Amino acid sequence: MNIISWIFLGIIAGALAKLLMPGKDGGGIFLTIGLGIGGAFVGGWAGSFVGLGTTGGLSLPSIATATAGAFIILLVYRLIKK
Repeated sequence: MNIISWIFLGIIAGALAKLLMPGKDGGGIFLTIGLGIGGAFVGGWAGSFVGLGTTGGLSLPSIATATAGAFIILLVYRLIKK
């Protein structure tokens, strides 16, 4: 997957995670992209650990996995920020 795809996946996953867990986090688009890209790594790792393989790219399973990972990262970020 090229860097443009990672950024696009990051925007989608980060935005979906923030939509599922609204609040004032600050950081704007850069935090959303970082959250989504980090979520893609966390979600991909957790998915492979429990036996859920994803096809990669901008498929629905990869977006769902990245969003779940971004949700986890957002939750941890908020707990640390408190």
